[in-house]
Amino acid sequence: MKNYHTHTTRCYHAIDSEEDYILAAIQSGYTELGFSDHTPWRYDSAFHSTMRMEESQLEDYVYTLRKLREKYQDQISIKIGLECEYFPKYMAWLKETIEKYDIDYIILGNHYDDTDETGIYFGMPLTKQQFKKYVDNCIKGIETGLYSYLAHPDLAHYDTQDSYYRQQMTRLCQCAKEHDLPLEFNLLGYSTHRHYPSKDFFKIAKAVGNKVIIGTDAHESSALLHMQVYHEAKAFLENLGIEITEEIQFFR
Repeated sequence: MKNYHTHTTRCYHAIDSEEDYILAAIQSGYTELGFSDHTPWRYDSAFHSTMRMEESQLEDYVYTLRKLREKYQDQISIKIGLECEYFPKYMAWLKETIEKYDIDYIILGNHYDDTDETGIYFGMPLTKQQFKKYVDNCIKGIETGLYSYLAHPDLAHYDTQDSYYRQQMTRLCQCAKEHDLPLEFNLLGYSTHRHYPSKDFFKIAKAVGNKVIIGTDAHESSALLHMQVYHEAKAFLENLGIEITEEIQFFR
């Protein structure tokens, strides 16, 4: 059993130490745990994000996880990743950062339009134009080939019964399938009864033939102990006839 969506306190909205997450994962029987805290960005402006680590914290993030990876190497495999948006003007910096810090993988968490300096948050109710922009941005991100999977693909808040929703999400799912990119069933959204994960979205994913990965999106170590939630999600996907995967692509 594997999970690649785990946060740390550096994002300002998670608790517990990295070691707490690792110990919880071991207790639950995970064989591999990936940390993917919200990436910093080197902004052109003086913008300060309150939901992601500072660039100055990245070195400590990687160093801490490397030390813990070594400490627990006989009990669990630890991977070091980041959850990143697709911000076109900052992608060159992101690629350099991945190389500099020897990051294992990144996941696409498409929260904001173009950049959170000025862009809207896609998790609020969207207009038709904004919803299309969400899908466009996801597709552009997938096409870079950098990301290992798409986190909470149904984050975009739009009427799931609207034919336009089905049209646009089918387009997204088809792109993911063409690139063999898994889509995430997000346990944080599931356990807290958010508008995602959406059954209507995963019906589309089933029709297209996408692979789905279960992501805990852990913001506290206890999330990795809630195995009833994990098994409920797995049963939900199996009942829809969706192929569940735990395999993702790493940079090396």
